[in-house]
Amino acid sequence: MSQRQPIKPSGPRSVFCVAKRYITPHLLRITVSGEQLLGFPAGYDGAHIKLFFANRDTGTLELPARDESGKITWPENRPVTRAYTVRAFRPHSNELDIDFVVHGDSSPASGWAVNAKVGSELGVAGPGGPDPLLADADWHILAGDLTAVPAISALVEGFSAETKAQVFIELDSLEDKHPIAAPQGVDIHWLVRQVGNPTQLAQEIAKIAIPSDVTSVSAFIAGENSAVLACRKQLIQDFGLSKKQLYAIPYWRRGQDEETYHERRHEIMDEVY
Repeated sequence: MSQRQPIKPSGPRSVFCVAKRYITPHLLRITVSGEQLLGFPAGYDGAHIKLFFANRDTGTLELPARDESGKITWPENRPVTRAYTVRAFRPHSNELDIDFVVHGDSSPASGWAVNAKVGSELGVAGPGGPDPLLADADWHILAGDLTAVPAISALVEGFSAETKAQVFIELDSLEDKHPIAAPQGVDIHWLVRQVGNPTQLAQEIAKIAIPSDVTSVSAFIAGENSAVLACRKQLIQDFGLSKKQLYAIPYWRRGQDEETYHERRHEIMDEVY
């Protein structure tokens, strides 16, 4: 995985739903397009993007403006923002796939996706770093819950034929298990979440050993806060991974909304290890 050139921040772009389908009962794919999506960077499947939804009070979507220096000016009716993943971008058809975890029809993001129709609008900014999400290595470990599946899937589908990896995906129900195109050397393990056990993924990671022919390891971990921290600790302890070899991002925290958890997430991401 060669590192690409840094992307100049762009957007937000106004885009519109052109297709919608359920991948599983709780994973919903929205395909967006639009004139402003033209020029969206190709080759960044799995990267972070920022989505903009209608203001909670007014119900209207007004996007911020970014000047040439990168400074952002927010409108009076500030939109709701959420971090998501480029599931896939097809420049030939100017289409961007975004996968949403469905958890009700009233939240700003999930609710928008559930209620979206062809023509429904949202804003997209990015893609952004870090780049790469998964460092070069002989062997990879990927783990996360359903919120991490879009990024994990994009990474796995981008592997070369000889790539070797262990992938652990924790679900509330195996109803959400679905095919992910993976090379022969990639083992994908689907687990049913044990309620009250945030270390389940870490425990699975603890069971694996580095193959004898492997000289380097890298990892990508994402999902719920407690599970991500447990996995990060396990990977550092068992494989001696540094921050350059291990990208661990807590997307969310049980019992807290995005606004409440936002600052704490960035504190965790800035920790040195």
